[in-house]
Amino acid sequence: MRAKARIIVKGKVQRVGFRYFTYKLAKRIGLVGYVKNLDDGSVEIVVEGEKEDIIKLISDVRIGPPGALVKDLEIYWYESKNDFNDFVIIR
Repeated sequence: MRAKARIIVKGKVQRVGFRYFTYKLAKRIGLVGYVKNLDDGSVEIVVEGEKEDIIKLISDVRIGPPGALVKDLEIYWYESKNDFNDFVIIR
């Protein structure tokens, strides 16, 4: 079943390669969407794909890359609208 999720990752998640980590993970899993830093120091991930693949991404994002310290995730689920064709890093 296809789904869309918006994930807000809080903690020490900027300046540790978190966006690139998420990009590589999403591409490997086959998800589409984007990842970007937010002004409050958190990272926003918006993904579309098979729900079980999104759950896999969430599981890995909870750990993050070396140097990151994920303290909290906010996860919002939506109906997939096929809004994206690729996964990108927004700078």
